[in-house]
Amino acid sequence: MSNIIAVIIPCYRVTRHILGVIAKIGPQVDRIYVVDDQCPDHSGAFVRARCFDTRVVVIEHAQNLGVGGAVLSGYAAAIADGATVLVKIDGDGQMDPALIPDFVAPILAGEADYAKGNRFFDLEQIASMPTIRLFGNALLSFMTKLSSGYWHIFDPTNGYTAIHADVARHLPFKKISQRYFFESDMLFRLNALHAVVVDVPMDAVYCDEVSNLKISKIITEFLGKHARNLCKRLFYNYYLRNMSLASIELPLGLGMVAFGGIYGMWHWVASASADVLTAPGTVMLAGLPIMLGLQLIMAFLAYDIAAVPHRPIHKSIMLKRSNA
Repeated sequence: MSNIIAVIIPCYRVTRHILGVIAKIGPQVDRIYVVDDQCPDHSGAFVRARCFDTRVVVIEHAQNLGVGGAVLSGYAAAIADGATVLVKIDGDGQMDPALIPDFVAPILAGEADYAKGNRFFDLEQIASMPTIRLFGNALLSFMTKLSSGYWHIFDPTNGYTAIHADVARHLPFKKISQRYFFESDMLFRLNALHAVVVDVPMDAVYCDEVSNLKISKIITEFLGKHARNLCKRLFYNYYLRNMSLASIELPLGLGMVAFGGIYGMWHWVASASADVLTAPGTVMLAGLPIMLGLQLIMAFLAYDIAAVPHRPIHKSIMLKRSNA
């Protein structure tokens, strides 16, 4: 059975670029799904009237769902049509369609379930990236590593992705965040499936467009959602599905750090109020739990980093399906 490659292009105010993007998609792609996410410029009608590529299928939303909602609609259509690998690129011309084979290759080779772009691989290219993007992506990458468990990946907001259809059909479509948090939430959901994720090096391309990456949004909305996903992941992986030494190290370490910090602060305030030096024994009683607690937390992090999924799940899914 031949592999069917499908490309999903969410469209919102991209009529200036969308035809050029479609034209650059090579013959290795079998189907192209253009998803008009209630675009004010009517991207769907625009493509339908001006694009004559027989591979193109236009999907139009009755209401705006956000980039995540548009991608999931494309996923659902491609899966229903029997696609093997689903590639997502933007319609604004800033993702080179010539890289599609690079994203598809590790999935078809059985090395990964999900591939995503990484604009930070080439140090020379990073120099051209706006400072605000560098700071925002570095902050988001650290939070995503914690919440998703994929410690080896970077550039989590990169929307150039590819996924095996057998993995995509197991994702909880109705629970995935549909707007700015979509890419990061996808990684959390993939970790819940124990899917293998790899980064694909790509160049950073920026023109004079205004960035949608707002620091206030990172600090408020993203921070809260990452914290929620972190708690869920820890509960799923270390208490619900499995128990290990790491399951004890984290709460014990956090408890010891909290005890040492509270105990030390309380005695420091009491000593300062009385204008006397804190007894050495009291300092040791506060400092020792903190040091031991930090060591336990570091041991847990080492275990968590080593626990990144390494065996692609789509091969086992395909095997079960063929034996059914």
